[in-house]
Amino acid sequence: MESRAKAMGHSVHPILIVFPLGLLITAVIFDILHLITSRTGFQISAAYTMGIGVLGGLLAGVFGFTDWLGIPSGTRAKRIGAVHGLGNVVVLALFAASWFLRLAAVNWDTHAPALICSFVGIVLIGVTGWLGGELVERLGVGVSDGAGVNAPNSLSRRSGSRARTRGA
Repeated sequence: MESRAKAMGHSVHPILIVFPLGLLITAVIFDILHLITSRTGFQISAAYTMGIGVLGGLLAGVFGFTDWLGIPSGTRAKRIGAVHGLGNVVVLALFAASWFLRLAAVNWDTHAPALICSFVGIVLIGVTGWLGGELVERLGVGVSDGAGVNAPNSLSRRSGSRARTRGA
């Protein structure tokens, strides 16, 4: 099934996710650099990139939800899309919590709870990102009207192209 939300022939959701993904990863890198160097600029940079990343994630999520609504019910793609989307809601909640914890501190100071939220969030991004890749690369969601919305897991022994062409 092709994406419901398109711009110039391309799905909007995959276009938008690169911004919050990059910003949230960069925020964690700034946190690590702050832990290594104790330079205040890194913790301030982490807070600003994190805040913008959360806002961008909310925008990308609107388009992702729109696409998810178009996936046929009862399919593997619908289940994976739900886990992907809900996982990303948790990611954004963790980063938003980290941001609010920093906001309450002097100079955006990073305390352990704020760091834990962002570090758990970045691990979860890896999982939800893989699920998003599974939706697009394996199941063809947002790419093709002939999507294999019930194709087996990419970690199974069957090849993705064979599964999709057989309509599995």
